[in-house]
Amino acid sequence: MDVKTGLFYLFSAVLLFAALRVVTARNAVHAALYLVLAFFQAAAVWLLLKAEFLAITLVLVYVGAVMVLFLFVVMMLDINVDTIRRGFWRHLPLASVIGALVVVQMAAVLLAGFPATEAPAVTVPADGSQYSNTRELGRLLYTEYLYPLEIAAVILLVAIVAAIALTLRERKDSRYVDPSAQVRVRASDRMEVIRMPAARPAPPADAVQPETRA
Repeated sequence: MDVKTGLFYLFSAVLLFAALRVVTARNAVHAALYLVLAFFQAAAVWLLLKAEFLAITLVLVYVGAVMVLFLFVVMMLDINVDTIRRGFWRHLPLASVIGALVVVQMAAVLLAGFPATEAPAVTVPADGSQYSNTRELGRLLYTEYLYPLEIAAVILLVAIVAAIALTLRERKDSRYVDPSAQVRVRASDRMEVIRMPAARPAPPADAVQPETRA
């Protein structure tokens, strides 16, 4: 077994352990950190497969942006773990059946094997520069897969607009103040002086009749 194969088994074992801890960790912050570890191991496996662009994208986008957002949300929200785990045993049979089906499908694919195909021909750039996987990936995306890329971009744009629309919709139970109304307000609008008659003086103590007791 060479060094590359040993690194593949090492990264894969850590990846499986981290993925298992993501779904079994009791603390949500620990689960998010295990997911970060799983992303790093997946990026290392992609580096072994000579997919440098995908590995760097996984680290920058998911670890650097998405997981940081997850950590902020998890740490800011007061999540009651006991309430979340209350229906665990009720949904366990259905989850076990779905998990078994996924395992059977993956085993069927792996046991059947993959057809032997020839490696694609490496085209040397005309300017004499070194071959780059990132350049070839960009060439394929913007030539052969241009329309699927545009469709995916439109779907993501619709998702962004929908998320913003759901966030900015008016809620009846929220209280807010219009800043423009605060700027236009005048001092006379904030305080009103009401003229009231002067208070009458209290009567003398001798004029007050004592109360009769039964």
